[in-house]
Amino acid sequence: MFGVFRRRAQERQAVAGLYAAIAMQAREPVFYADLGVPDTVDGRFDLLVLHAWMAMHRLDAEAQSGQIKQDLFDAMFAHLDLTLREMGAQDLGVGRRIKRMADGFNGRCTTFREAWLSGEPAKLQDALARNVFGKVTPTPEALAVLARYVGDSIGRLTATPAAALMAGQIAWPTPAGGA
Repeated sequence: MFGVFRRRAQERQAVAGLYAAIAMQAREPVFYADLGVPDTVDGRFDLLVLHAWMAMHRLDAEAQSGQIKQDLFDAMFAHLDLTLREMGAQDLGVGRRIKRMADGFNGRCTTFREAWLSGEPAKLQDALARNVFGKVTPTPEALAVLARYVGDSIGRLTATPAAALMAGQIAWPTPAGGA
């Protein structure tokens, strides 16, 4: 019986490594300085969601991905909850904010997925403009670079073995398209 608990703890620990790799990549200054993603709580959340969606899209190819994706979601929102509290949000308001963020996460993931699966670059760029840049109007060049980055990232994630992915060993491309 205790083996089940130990295995679940190991799975959650592995997912923590994956989440750390996602969060670290979403914080790369190039997104904010070069592409013009707003360097705000909302802008950082939007990039975090984009990277989490790309990883979850990759996980869809794995058996038992449902539990792993749920653990990734749980790790991400536990971290967001902690971050909101550290920023001084009142205890009573944190739950409501987390719920809004979870709803936003689900909506953005659906939008990114539909845009990606459409195979139409314009749909992906529109989804990125609305769901990453928020109220800021991105340049066409920034949208093209970010859309290419999404494609390159999905390609690299697809080529990443599951064990390496779970260990957070992801060779993310640079937003300019190189390595």
